[in-house]
Amino acid sequence: MYPDLSYFFHDLLGTNVDNWTSIFKTFGVFLALALLSAAGIVRREMIRKEGEGLLQKIKVKRVDKSKMAIREGIVNGIIGFFFGFKLPYIVANFPAFKADPSGTIFSMQGSWIGGIIGGLVLGGIYYYTGNQKTEATTVEGEYLVAPHKKLGDIMIVCAIVGVAGSRLFSLLENWSDFVQDPIGQMFSGSGLTIYGGLICCFIFVPMYFRKIGLNTRHMMDVAAPAIMVGYAVGRMGCHFAGDGDWGIVNLAAQPSWWFLPDWVWAYDYPHNVLNQGEYMQGCEGLYCNKLSEPVYPTPIYEITMSFLVMAILWVLRKRVKIAGMLFFIMLILNGIERFFIEGIRVNPRYDLMGMDWSLSQWIAIGFVLTGIVGTIVLRMLPKESVSQA
Repeated sequence: MYPDLSYFFHDLLGTNVDNWTSIFKTFGVFLALALLSAAGIVRREMIRKEGEGLLQKIKVKRVDKSKMAIREGIVNGIIGFFFGFKLPYIVANFPAFKADPSGTIFSMQGSWIGGIIGGLVLGGIYYYTGNQKTEATTVEGEYLVAPHKKLGDIMIVCAIVGVAGSRLFSLLENWSDFVQDPIGQMFSGSGLTIYGGLICCFIFVPMYFRKIGLNTRHMMDVAAPAIMVGYAVGRMGCHFAGDGDWGIVNLAAQPSWWFLPDWVWAYDYPHNVLNQGEYMQGCEGLYCNKLSEPVYPTPIYEITMSFLVMAILWVLRKRVKIAGMLFFIMLILNGIERFFIEGIRVNPRYDLMGMDWSLSQWIAIGFVLTGIVGTIVLRMLPKESVSQA
């Protein structure tokens, strides 16, 4: 396992573990890759739907750049303050930063003098240069752009809402830990519940689509395969970091028909980022533990199933003619997959209506039911509206 990139480069190049590359945490790297891979799918599908006339151009406001000098100065002043506040502290406490980058960044420790200087310098530069852009002054008004030109803004909104939702649901799943240390848990870099991100995106991102004039149902279909790709890549981060999203202990003998590697059946997650389990003799570094007993490597199962669901959606995307239908099919397939995987995962259980299920299993059932209801409702709509929002 690779809790951070220093362990990866150690295996690849023989360099020391816990060097400066340890600031790049494996899960964070894969989270970035998940967003990039999802963005690639979204862009491709948006361009395809634009070509088919299913996504129309949207209105964008043009602003006189010379009038933005004050706003740019304030925004960049805040950014300058943050960097001036944190960078001197990070340099002076680099070992602590390597061990816990997010905790160091979100702490209240830093250089106030450096922050003030950084804010004044960067804010002043942007304010001055903004006032000098007389040649860049444009006529205010509105103009039309292709929807995929707004992809950057869309992905930023999705990332913020998704990560915030994932963190919120993680706190709910671990409420006792949150009560004991609210600030520490809130700003911890670990612990993300993917379903929380999906739910919050399902609620809030369509609001953004409507605000900028995008066809909501077609954008839901655009998002469906992208969500599954991002889900799969994110689970890769869970597996390679060993962040605890594994299954229950598996001491059962492999069945006679098993043809895959042993570690796909049961795995002990050496060098896991949680440092859970027993010490590995002769190991050097901050992460020297492996699980005492092997467990089901459930992230591998979810990675496989997510890519399979994505492939199904990719085949259906041009064949399903009812706008929004692909998204609800994704909810059904993803919900089924997650429900059964949760049966062998380590998660708190809740006895409700006689069902000893995890929170994710209840959410998975909700996804399946929502998907079924959604497909039925869409099929009942008048034929002339099947491709409209």
